Amino acid sequence: MNRDDAWELVNEFTKNQNLVRHMLAVEAAMRAYARKFGEDEELWGMVGLIHDFDYEQNPDLTVEGHPVTGAKILRERGWPEEIVRAVLSHATEYTGVTRETLAERALYAVDDLTGLLVAVALVRPTKNIRDVKLKSVRKKWKDRGFAAAVNRQEIEQAAGDLGVELNEHIRIVLDAMKGIAPELGLAGQE
Repeated sequence: MNRDDAWELVNEFTKNQNLVRHMLAVEAAMRAYARKFGEDEELWGMVGLIHDFDYEQNPDLTVEGHPVTGAKILRERGWPEEIVRAVLSHATEYTGVTRETLAERALYAVDDLTGLLVAVALVRPTKNIRDVKLKSVRKKWKDRGFAAAVNRQEIEQAAGDLGVELNEHIRIVLDAMKGIAPELGLAGQE
């Protein structure tokens, strides 16, 4: 399996462009963390890219929905168990699959953070993520009414589980997303 296979899977199951962009953001963040930790960037990127591929068709987070249904599809199609397990681990409370590997912990740490960073970019006049600074993110971080669905405590804990201080974690993910701003629809008025 390679990135092309992952991209094909995403496009087969997901039509919602915002969800596709979310998966691209998580892929970029996972690649950044793979580089940081000296791990397999292709493998980590694929995990990030496909982690929500089944969500549009199975939006219920239960033992019968996402990501359990997605894991079944991945196994049926011969995806490596390492990838299947990582996908399952990003929803431990429904799957029972605990986050044991560094890649699994990274996926959990970056998943919700990417959504918060998109929200911060979208409230900027330019709508350009490349204009977002760490200081802006931290200001919005303190505003619990902003992107209220994002569990900041879980992100903080997940960053700690990776051994990364929160500001560094935000910077790594933000920089990764800035690198693919056009693909995320966050390049402003270009």
